[in-house]
Amino acid sequence: MDLIIRNGKLRNREGIWDIGIKDGKIAAISKNISEKAEQEIDAQGKLTVPSFIDPHIHLDKVNIVEVVRPNKSGTLKEAIEIIWDKKAKYTTEDIVERAGDVIKRGAINGTTRMRSHVDVDTIGGLKPLEGVLAAKEKYKDIMDIEVVAFPQEGIIKDPGCEELMWKAMESGADIVGGMPANEHTPDDSRKHIEICFDIAEKFDADVDMHVDETDDPFYRTLEMLADETIKRGWQGRVTAGHTCALAAYDDHYASYVIDKVKKAGIHMITNPVTNLMLQGRNDKQPVRRGITRVKELLEAGVNVSFGQDCVKDTFYPFGSADLLQVALITAHAAHMSMPHEIEKVFDMMTYDAAKILRLENYGLEEGKDADIVIIDAFTVNDAIRLQPARLYVIKGGKIIAKSENKRELNF
Repeated sequence: MDLIIRNGKLRNREGIWDIGIKDGKIAAISKNISEKAEQEIDAQGKLTVPSFIDPHIHLDKVNIVEVVRPNKSGTLKEAIEIIWDKKAKYTTEDIVERAGDVIKRGAINGTTRMRSHVDVDTIGGLKPLEGVLAAKEKYKDIMDIEVVAFPQEGIIKDPGCEELMWKAMESGADIVGGMPANEHTPDDSRKHIEICFDIAEKFDADVDMHVDETDDPFYRTLEMLADETIKRGWQGRVTAGHTCALAAYDDHYASYVIDKVKKAGIHMITNPVTNLMLQGRNDKQPVRRGITRVKELLEAGVNVSFGQDCVKDTFYPFGSADLLQVALITAHAAHMSMPHEIEKVFDMMTYDAAKILRLENYGLEEGKDADIVIIDAFTVNDAIRLQPARLYVIKGGKIIAKSENKRELNF
């Protein structure tokens, strides 16, 4: 063995376990591995789980809040507009530095995979993509990054964007993104979706769109996306992020759309930290929460995950690339407080996120990739509640981060 983790507490298994790692894979899980290894870790009965996955983040935009004007309205619209000047002046070096800070924070906090949306439009051209691809290469030993070509400014309403989307995929983007609600008319939104699927078919790529990130029930592009997914035979390969308008629909239409989402095999990602901040800004009391119908989606059998989304940008001034922090906020926002619901929240940033990325070798099983985090807690509840140190983070069988709690009370 190259590495053995001893005395780990595994989810859904009684007792304490050893995990043997060889050539980047989990070679053995046993109550007692008699063999010795070059490196050994004593987990001391602490929670030992597969490393976290952030399926929705914007690495090109992180850490710009202090160099742009404030978002005075606190709205999505103004947040997008504020970035225009900054985006036009992006450099590869600037993006790598800002993204690198978040990638390193994520790794220390137990995340070893991210899916990053990257703006593709006529303002920044392909510069955001170039920067994130450079960061992806620089930090490949600690983070696996999928890149989504994301037309945030629209495709029809931003002439030239469609050509850039094709070029983005040719230049190394992995996933076709979209934001169909950011068009002038429903017909243009439908055309936006069709263009994205044309590109996806050409490159045999998955699709991951920002969908109906608004309080307004008028916006109904989620149903369009479900219809196009079924039409193209892309079931299981499409993800819809945000879908805030789903919460604004009347219950009858929401149920109808959720049924279509289930039939289309669409994965859903909620981003509560951002949407709790952006949505409901024009409401008087009671103020809407702004996140999608997480519980109804789960009850319908739809796969749901969550992402950090934003870190110190015009959309969200906070964020620490810590998915346990996002898990805590998700549990609050979605009213997930029962024991089985708390366990499900933990699944959302591990196994359920892995389904979105279609990872075949993920998990704590023999033969799977040795991507593991040991948390300074004994239960999932305490991991989310306390957000304690990630004592060890292991990627590909190698220790990439160590942490310990330093706080002391003199009493």
